[in-house]
Amino acid sequence: LPASPVQEANSAFRFCPAPDATVYVGGLDEKVSEPLLWELFLQAGPVVNTHMPKDRVTGQHQGYGFVEFLSEEDADYAIKIMNMIKLYGKPIRVNKASAHNKNLDVGANIFIGNLDPEIDEKLLYDTFSAFGVILQTPKIMRDPDTGNSKGYAFINFASFDASDAAIEAMNGQYLCNRPITVSYAFKKDSKGERHGSAAERLLAAQNPLSQADRPHQLFADAPPPPSVPTPVVTSLGPGVTPPG
Repeated sequence: LPASPVQEANSAFRFCPAPDATVYVGGLDEKVSEPLLWELFLQAGPVVNTHMPKDRVTGQHQGYGFVEFLSEEDADYAIKIMNMIKLYGKPIRVNKASAHNKNLDVGANIFIGNLDPEIDEKLLYDTFSAFGVILQTPKIMRDPDTGNSKGYAFINFASFDASDAAIEAMNGQYLCNRPITVSYAFKKDSKGERHGSAAERLLAAQNPLSQADRPHQLFADAPPPPSVPTPVVTSLGPGVTPPG
């Protein structure tokens, strides 16, 4: 069996004093190289090592890589500012290498319709990741010739708690001045059957990995601005409280 991305990372990094200081980077264009990956993530913090697993026959990388930072704080900061940025026109996915697992798909897949043409993958990710862990880059369906959005997209959550919350909160809400529709997506090769069935939910409840997921809230961790009392302005002058 082919090695998983995490196994590739463990074999690539001969020394890893802080495993949580390593991030997984997915969705990489074929033109991305290890030196470019190093230079890009150096903007977020001190980089210790980079590795991009390559196909043994063609010598080309397989669309993902790993970046090891000096500390876990540096890795967390890189996830916060680098996730979903576009590299060669493609949004990249950045998360903790220790948490990356391609086998977590439980079927919590939703359909989003009536999207404004200006909405991109990063905006969808930032909007919907508040409800739970998103397994893959949001997939906006685009015209293959022009690259323009067709007005709908798919998002794959790691749990049904997240997808249920997203549907309940976002269906009919306005995004870029358009009310979007959010529902469970149709299953592939099925006769009109949607995801979210009782059977899928039962299987998901038995998956211990899905229970460990938490919503991505790195974009919302700034403390609220301090409240400043509004000065009272009356006919008696500023700052003077009227009688009564």
